[in-house]
Amino acid sequence: MNPIFIGLLVLVVVVVPQIVKILREYERAVVFWLGRFQKVKGPGLILLIPVIQKMVKVDLRVQVLDVPTQDVISKDNVSVKVNAVIYFRFVDPEKAIIQVAEPYAATSQLAQTTLRSVLGQHDLDEMLSERDKLNHDIQQILDEQTDAWGIKVSNVEIKHIDLDESMIRAMAQQAEAERARRAKVIHAKGEEQASAMLAAAATTLTSEPQAIQLRYLQTLTEVAGQNSSTIVFPLPLDLIKPLLTKLEKNQDNN
Repeated sequence: MNPIFIGLLVLVVVVVPQIVKILREYERAVVFWLGRFQKVKGPGLILLIPVIQKMVKVDLRVQVLDVPTQDVISKDNVSVKVNAVIYFRFVDPEKAIIQVAEPYAATSQLAQTTLRSVLGQHDLDEMLSERDKLNHDIQQILDEQTDAWGIKVSNVEIKHIDLDESMIRAMAQQAEAERARRAKVIHAKGEEQASAMLAAAATTLTSEPQAIQLRYLQTLTEVAGQNSSTIVFPLPLDLIKPLLTKLEKNQDNN
């Protein structure tokens, strides 16, 4: 085989990959000319001059970063372990390469300190009940801090808030005491309403003597229907008073 042809073939195999680069739709190339920033290229086919031009590839897709478990002391002095996950992407490839040496590590460290700082300003109850608000607060702080690095933090999610066994038992006792308190309040309100209704009923019966007599007769009817051997009831004077009055009138007339 012709040595010249072999030499050209070797040259093509070695040099062409250094000259021709193909970037996917979600990739960008930060191109440097003799060490100085030139421009951001891509996607598609780009050409580089070997030795003179160098490029650094940047992925524009959303990146997922796990924040390691952090020891956090809440505002009410409760120690908890919290971990989270961050979703971010590079929106300015030039800043992402030039302004920060290791964007992933820098974002992770910033997320850890921000997580401890934000959660440390809240009570344990707020951590457990207002997680969405805490996520939003952390996301805003991270987004502002990473803007200079060409990074957009789109979302932050607190994954787990772990408590020790003693705190879990204390919270269970607190919840049980709260349920008992609510039960007593509901019972007291029921007694109050029942007392008010009984008072209203007593007022109505007092104002209408015939109503008292009817109620007494109704009670006798209800009791008589039960399986009782002997029932002794006092006879109210109000019930026989009309009869006595009529009897006295008859005697006077005679």
